[in-house]
Amino acid sequence: MQDHQLQETIISTEEVFNGHIVKLAVHTVRLPNGETGKREVVKHPGAVALVALEGALDGDHVLLVRQFRLPANRIMYEIPAGTLNPGEDVEECAARELQEETGYKPGKLEKLAGFFVAPGYTSEYIQLFLATELSESRLNMDADEFVDLVRMPLREALLMIERGEIVDGKSIIGLLQVARQRGL
Repeated sequence: MQDHQLQETIISTEEVFNGHIVKLAVHTVRLPNGETGKREVVKHPGAVALVALEGALDGDHVLLVRQFRLPANRIMYEIPAGTLNPGEDVEECAARELQEETGYKPGKLEKLAGFFVAPGYTSEYIQLFLATELSESRLNMDADEFVDLVRMPLREALLMIERGEIVDGKSIIGLLQVARQRGL
């Protein structure tokens, strides 16, 4: 099929919710066959996530955060991450989020990948970084953030994925990407 045989065109949009971070819009679309349909879309400003490695070879250990996630109703292990502020540079956002959640600044940031979280219903796009050459800074968490910093060998984090103990998608993608890069 050609791209135009798959493309949908927005006819109209109704914004039904405008929150602090996300908006919910219901789009009426023209389908490729000429019919109309509805698409509910959670609009998100975008985010960053970081695999932060520390140690003698910038890779002995990974920094993870443990935090309660209400939608999942559980405490989860995750790589540091956060939402982009309007007009914010992605690398500045990555450095800010790492410092806010871990108390470390990256000496080096390397872009690893970018991906849509769930393109069937949200526009959220995460830009993934590798942070190395970490230096201690001050912990600067948001007032509504309660996180526990966890250091562990990268290999242990990979085993946690296998055991189903790390179930956050961005964390799995990031940790596996870095493991692949390092030949693990």
